[in-house]
Amino acid sequence: MGNKNNSINYIELPMVKNSETKKFYNQVFGWEFTDWGPNYISFSGANIDGGFNGEGDAKVSNAGVLVVLYASDLNQKFEEVKSAGGEIAKPIFEFPGGKRFHFRDPNGNELAVWSE
Repeated sequence: MGNKNNSINYIELPMVKNSETKKFYNQVFGWEFTDWGPNYISFSGANIDGGFNGEGDAKVSNAGVLVVLYASDLNQKFEEVKSAGGEIAKPIFEFPGGKRFHFRDPNGNELAVWSE
């Protein structure tokens, strides 16, 4: 695939809980991780590479950008997020194009999962 000019190439989220973050995203979404020291981990398996940054005084903030993941079975993914310790921020609701729910990961980052 390679790097494409003017494309979103990498997503970085704040991190305050390294091992909990790896366990949660691996259990629920199957992501794999690489440690880059104690305060930075990169992930693969999400159709875009990214990382969780715990360096410095990065603050977890949910204003602005919302990362939205896709799941073919929304109800199953909802249960998997809950059983892995994710906090449901907005239960499943309809929106133009499908249904989705929002959750908070172990760091407090809010993400969403959608399906048709």
